[in-house]
Amino acid sequence: MSLRLNGRAPGFGAWLLNTITINPYDRNSNMAEKYIDQEFLEFVIKSLVDTPKSVEVDRKVDEMGVLLTLKLDPADMGKIIGRGGNTAKAIRTLLRVVGLKNRSRVNLKIEEPEGGRGPRVSSEVDDLKL
Repeated sequence: MSLRLNGRAPGFGAWLLNTITINPYDRNSNMAEKYIDQEFLEFVIKSLVDTPKSVEVDRKVDEMGVLLTLKLDPADMGKIIGRGGNTAKAIRTLLRVVGLKNRSRVNLKIEEPEGGRGPRVSSEVDDLKL
């Protein structure tokens, strides 16, 4: 039996949204257990970065909903944020869709690495020095 939507086979997103429903407000659950929103974020981020082993996703639930905190290698920050923040915005939109399916509000916090971005190297500044 194959499932078809509008004559097209559903992709990963349709499968993901229709497979598992979670209760994000279940405080009696084991925190070591992975939830579908956390697994989805890990899958997407690890697909984009050069060092997938450094990706960590922490999940916290409170009265405002679910907060996913993303920690990754400083060299991969640009790939996740994207030009003008467009990649991060798209990831947040996908997480909202996953959250809506599971009747929860999912937010993403991308932690900046320690020390910030570091000094910017610019040849123009060196040219101005006398």
